[in-house]
Amino acid sequence: MQVGCQTDRVLLAAAVAVVHGAAVLFMLSGALLALRWRCALYVHAPVALAILAVNLAGAPCPLTRLELALRADAGAPGYSGGFLGHYLFAPLGLDVHSTAVQLGMYTVAVGLNAVGYGLLVARPRHARSVRA
Repeated sequence: MQVGCQTDRVLLAAAVAVVHGAAVLFMLSGALLALRWRCALYVHAPVALAILAVNLAGAPCPLTRLELALRADAGAPGYSGGFLGHYLFAPLGLDVHSTAVQLGMYTVAVGLNAVGYGLLVARPRHARSVRA
């Protein structure tokens, strides 16, 4: 493999990691963004459900698999523990597979989305009661 091709693969892997991070942030904040921009709801709901389905099924994340494949093609080292384990929890010295970390991840994700969607559901009732 040529050096330029290796560099391209590493850059693509980094781009996939950035997109992956953006998807995680959007999954966490999309319901809250929909309070301001209602159209975000039409993108957020399927993204959040897809991420939840992958996590609950225990399946490997397609974005993580793509990033790792690109890294391997470039001869760069891979990682274990998944995207969040590698980029977020390992630098903090936390084990992504520990019960406390898993509970914390799901609590934050479900909590933020429950608040966002709860406010979205409550908003029309509030608007009707103000007009009356």
